[in-house]
Amino acid sequence: MTKQSYDKEFKEQAVQYYLDNKDHMTMNEISKNLGIGASTLLHKWIKLFTETGEFGRDSGNFASDKDKEIARLKRQLRDAEGAIEVLKKSIGILSK
Repeated sequence: MTKQSYDKEFKEQAVQYYLDNKDHMTMNEISKNLGIGASTLLHKWIKLFTETGEFGRDSGNFASDKDKEIARLKRQLRDAEGAIEVLKKSIGILSK
């Protein structure tokens, strides 16, 4: 089973949906409507947002948008290089 990843925008919308509907819906109902786990995800996002106003890792500790973009591109390059290595190994195994 793969771990589902949610972007910052989805988390913000989920927290806003909770805040808008918490008076007449339970957290479990809201989570079910959003298709996420109540105790593991929504509760954590609400807590993070109310305590810090941010969503942890997604906000990053970057001095500027340029630095954030550079970090994203470096991650993307690292992932691509890893995929190339896997493909090279696969070709080596298949060519034998």
